Amino acid sequence: MRPLGQKRGDLALLCCLALLLPLLSHGADMPLGSTLSPGANSAAWTSPNNTFSLSFTPSTTSPSLFVAAITYAGGVPVWSAGNGAAVDSGGSLRLSSNGDLQLVNGSGAVLWSSNTGGQGVAAAAVQESGSLVLKNSTTTLWQSFDHPTDTVVMSQNFTSGMNLTSGPYVFAVDTSSGNLTLRWTSGTNTVTYFNKGYNTSFTGNRTLSSPTLTMQTNGIVSLTDGQLASPVVVAYSSNYGESGDMMRFVRLDADGNFRAYSAGRGSNTATEQWSAVADQCQVFGYCGNMGVCSYNGTSPVCGCPSLNFQFSNPSNPRDGCKRTVDLQNCPGNSTMLQLDNTQFLTYPPEITTEQFFVGITACRLNCLSGGSCVASTALSDGSGLCFLKVSNFVSAYQSAALPSTSFVKVCFPGTPNPPPGASTSSSRRGSGVRAWVVAVVVLGAVSGLVLCEWALWWFFCRHSPKYGPASAQYALLEYASGAPVQFSYRELQRSTKGFKEKLGAGGFGAVYRGVLANRTVVAVKQLEGIEQGEKQFRMEVATISSTHHLNLVRLIGFCSEGRHRLLVYEFMKNGSLDAFLFGDAPGGKMPWPTRFAVAVGTARGITYLHEECRDCIVHCDIKPENILLDEHFNAKVSDFGLAKLVNPKDHRHRTLTSVRGTRGYLAPEWLANLPITAKSDVYSYGMVLLEIVSGHRNFDISEETGRKKFSVWAYEEYERGNLFGIIDKKLPGEDVDMAQVERALQVSFWCIQEQPAQRPSMGKVVQMLEGIMDLERPPPPKSSDSFLSTTTGTTGSSGGVSTSMVSTIASTAPIAPTTSPNLEQEMALGRSTSARNRERVSRQLLSPQPYMTM
Repeated sequence: MRPLGQKRGDLALLCCLALLLPLLSHGADMPLGSTLSPGANSAAWTSPNNTFSLSFTPSTTSPSLFVAAITYAGGVPVWSAGNGAAVDSGGSLRLSSNGDLQLVNGSGAVLWSSNTGGQGVAAAAVQESGSLVLKNSTTTLWQSFDHPTDTVVMSQNFTSGMNLTSGPYVFAVDTSSGNLTLRWTSGTNTVTYFNKGYNTSFTGNRTLSSPTLTMQTNGIVSLTDGQLASPVVVAYSSNYGESGDMMRFVRLDADGNFRAYSAGRGSNTATEQWSAVADQCQVFGYCGNMGVCSYNGTSPVCGCPSLNFQFSNPSNPRDGCKRTVDLQNCPGNSTMLQLDNTQFLTYPPEITTEQFFVGITACRLNCLSGGSCVASTALSDGSGLCFLKVSNFVSAYQSAALPSTSFVKVCFPGTPNPPPGASTSSSRRGSGVRAWVVAVVVLGAVSGLVLCEWALWWFFCRHSPKYGPASAQYALLEYASGAPVQFSYRELQRSTKGFKEKLGAGGFGAVYRGVLANRTVVAVKQLEGIEQGEKQFRMEVATISSTHHLNLVRLIGFCSEGRHRLLVYEFMKNGSLDAFLFGDAPGGKMPWPTRFAVAVGTARGITYLHEECRDCIVHCDIKPENILLDEHFNAKVSDFGLAKLVNPKDHRHRTLTSVRGTRGYLAPEWLANLPITAKSDVYSYGMVLLEIVSGHRNFDISEETGRKKFSVWAYEEYERGNLFGIIDKKLPGEDVDMAQVERALQVSFWCIQEQPAQRPSMGKVVQMLEGIMDLERPPPPKSSDSFLSTTTGTTGSSGGVSTSMVSTIASTAPIAPTTSPNLEQEMALGRSTSARNRERVSRQLLSPQPYMTM
């Protein structure tokens, strides 16, 4: 037996340790043998100033389980042991005697370990930065900052090779490009649904060595690398620059989105300041397998494709849907159910292996006949693409703004979902009589109110000039197939915040930035001078919206209420071309490869309007301000078809005033009162192409050009072989392809010939720019004055085109006949052949031919 005095000494030592334990837990090092346990009376390990603490918190999935987590003052978690692994009330987090930090369940099973046993660890500590470190007397041997879970806090470096994980979602920084990437993983299936670089100053120009993502204290998410002279801004928090006692951090949330947050000290909630994926429904798998994501106001909601499906977990719609009858139980008796304005999300590598150029009918039938295909999507954006879904996991997005139609394979018969608000079950008959009584009463009340409203309108408003003329046509095209979305004026007023953020103004009206209910960013144009009736306006809008091409700005919808006429377009992030050419764009310079791609893309868009639409559309206002650039600097032509919306009696005056200040783009026939054809657009494009090369406004007169018209001066320099004198001085010489520059200049000079018959068609322009067709040396372009002098004597007042005729000519005139040495070969290709097929056939059948006078 031990002496009584020794027992008393041991008891005193234990009491001292018990008194010291709370002191040790506040900012002090935790020695070997220290333990944390769940429960209200368990001490926490805290940083020196109590900014961060490590303790057990209740699990979000079950209140009887606990997670060992580091939390910011107030309770916002930033790291967890075992990436959220939960233990029961008997579990613990302990620093063993050999220096290994372990998360142990009540049964004694080790759920997670730092794997630092035998490495000389002497203590653990929570630092003021929020990092949990294991160290000896002089060195940190392990830290939680090197093993992030789903969060990166201020001053924490997140390097390439690290991952943030949250359920099936993974966030990483691409090793070579520095792109932010988001992936969905399930077993062997991996889908990268987000891969984006936020700064183009280095993307594509160099390979990074080890990019590092950091959340700065001022709210900037930045990227650093040894190959970069200074940090690159990835994103600004919406409260960027604001000070205060707060923590900023980025987190991969459970919904698969990567966001930036800020949280005030003492607050247990964080405020979102930025998100990587603006449209939550574009996160793959957000609504689970076979789930369809849509919006209820501004919030995403999950549903099933049709009544042929039911929720896998009715208590959690995000768990996806399952078929009521499996496909293997109805062999040979399956059908394809159509889902309008729906797209099954398709990302690499699927997008490269299961995409086809077929029509909507073939897209449906190919999936129906394919044994492994479960769904398909046909895009209506002009690309002609069809995606077949053969994966065992598919994710869908439904929105009125999506230009796509999808099909899902189900056992016959296919039963679509009822309209919103309708009953989804026909088997609930237990209270049938009562339900019928309620339905009859409600229907009667609603019918009475509708009749009263109609009677009031009939007596008081039917003769009103504000409402009367529009009432008869108001429902026209409302539910027509392929018609654009109709918005109310109040909706657009709300989405643009009262038309506050003005993007620009043109001849047809001002343009404002707006955000729709599904978080889609749009450009809203307020039309001016539109005096057409309701029916005619809707028909013209329907025509414009049916014109789809990759190089045309897509019309999403419209508003027509009383005097209000508005058009809703897709938003172009990088604005218009003129801002980059003439020096005031926030993004800075535009390199030559991008300029040439913009020139070709613009030509393709105009070619589609002239040669591939059902009816030829003459734009009448081609200029850099009407060439918009998306986030990838793809060129898209805007404002096409708007000439027909202007009152015909004022059309000529309106078109001229719409380009006031940029008269240098008008073809000579405008001023000579001659017919306006597609060749007029070719002239305007030639002037734009010359500006793309030179970075100089073609109508500016300066001493540099000897006070000459710029196109005349540029041709003289071209004749002398001085191409470098024409090229934009802001372009670095080593990045310029001089062969492309010479080709672009030759095409430009052909396009701006004073006689329309000498100008090439836009289809020929595309072929010449792409090098399919050789070019002869163009003759010198003459001034508009010389053209007027040669035409005035023959046209006169009686031979010209009257002002009242210009509207009809500009909108419906066929392409002017041309004389070409390749006319028979062009006819063999066919007018209806698409640009893609015509290019392929021409490569096979035609050897490069020199371009002759048109």
